[in-house]
Amino acid sequence: MKTIDLSSATVRELNQTLHGEVQDREWLVTHPDGKHNLAVGLNQAVSIDIQGHAGYYCAGMNQKACITVHGNVGVGVAENMMSGSVRVKGSASQAAGATAHGGLLVIEGDAGARCGISMKGVDIVVGGSIGHMSCFMAQAGRLVVCGDAGDALGDSLYETRIYVKGEVKSLGSDCIEKEMRAEHIAEVTELLNRAGFDEDPASFKRYGSARQLYNFKVDNASAY
Repeated sequence: MKTIDLSSATVRELNQTLHGEVQDREWLVTHPDGKHNLAVGLNQAVSIDIQGHAGYYCAGMNQKACITVHGNVGVGVAENMMSGSVRVKGSASQAAGATAHGGLLVIEGDAGARCGISMKGVDIVVGGSIGHMSCFMAQAGRLVVCGDAGDALGDSLYETRIYVKGEVKSLGSDCIEKEMRAEHIAEVTELLNRAGFDEDPASFKRYGSARQLYNFKVDNASAY
């Protein structure tokens, strides 16, 4: 395993090294100390272990890499991720997984506001609770929340599927509770297994789009 110590190396040096034609498949990043933009834009099948807290946009635009943060992360972890996996051993700030197109994001603690905002195909599994406006304008993908959800969950939702075990403070515009059928229990089971969480899939509720905001309605013209 190759080690990069950020008490002496810079973030630019870290990312330039990981963007190169690396021979080592496993990397250890020490002394991150909340620095921003760690391990961003990776497109190789490497494993990155970040030993501590990370700042803004950690693992942003990830492709193929498997990144683990042994601590908390700031705003926008795994933002615009395409593939691969990102695991946060602690909690995440706002906009976790924002606009992400694919891959798996696992947050073992809580996530702040706007978790999964405008997500476009990523799978997100949160071991704790999430904040307000999560999945706002989310288009595709799946969000599983083992704790509670804040206000306006799924506001202006498209086709993202949301599963919450705990309480939902309020639902956003056009988001409704839906029937939890056998195929949805199987879907939650698969996601929980991938995330490594021991939860009862049958205890989750499903939320999705009522599909009332998809088309222009002349009766609502004055509201536009």
